[in-house]
Amino acid sequence: MTNEIMNILAFGLPGNTEWIVILIIAVLIFGRRLPDIARSVGKSITEFKKGIHEAKDEIKDNMDQADDIAKESSAPDQDESDTPPA
Repeated sequence: MTNEIMNILAFGLPGNTEWIVILIIAVLIFGRRLPDIARSVGKSITEFKKGIHEAKDEIKDNMDQADDIAKESSAPDQDESDTPPA
């Protein structure tokens, strides 16, 4: 079992020559559609990053609101401490 995994991992990532062959095959298969596909992938990546950024902002806002609520509930009432006991 371990030998099989090591054999699979031994191949690694494609080298320079392999990337050139892959690029040539992609151009032959997709031809004129390749720029449109690349543009679509770029837009998808941009939208994904925008979504992640919005999610982070929303989480940060919610955490800030939770901190404010926690501070309000743990702080003693100022009105009661100003009045002397009778």
